[in-house]
Amino acid sequence: MVEKQLVFTEKEINRRICELGREITSDYAGCDLTVIGILNGAFIFTADLVRRIDLPVEVDFIRVASYGSATYSSGTVHCSKDVELAIEDRHIILVEDIVDTGLTLAAVKEMLVLRNPRSIRVCALIDKRERREEPVSIDYSGFSVEKGFLVGYGLDYAEKYRNLPAVYHLVGK
Repeated sequence: MVEKQLVFTEKEINRRICELGREITSDYAGCDLTVIGILNGAFIFTADLVRRIDLPVEVDFIRVASYGSATYSSGTVHCSKDVELAIEDRHIILVEDIVDTGLTLAAVKEMLVLRNPRSIRVCALIDKRERREEPVSIDYSGFSVEKGFLVGYGLDYAEKYRNLPAVYHLVGK
């Protein structure tokens, strides 16, 4: 059995999401907004975040992967579910669970820019710079961590642990 160490409690996560929702609402006052969550990891964060944004919001998802069942990025990003909404001339918030190497986020932004949105900003639950390979800008960051393999609240290890209500560090990973 793998040992877990608590990093962020459910209460801390909820409080921070409320703050992010208020900040996004303020920044996009009077605008229509499209929120695009990156599956699978960001589905819980995206659902909670959009409930805290007090604006007209469209929601869609894109599914990409660079980890598979490993604990490190393969460096290759594969898209298996594309955005279905028209995003041309729309304000986009791209929601990611964790930004680690930056490779996935950079690749997704590159794909979306080709569709001519009005703007693209990034909201990440966790900004982890330990293995950052691609310089990416995170406009709305929930938490920053230096290092560790994190699970819970949508974050997984080999598709497990996503259902935990808090974020944990897997010891020995």
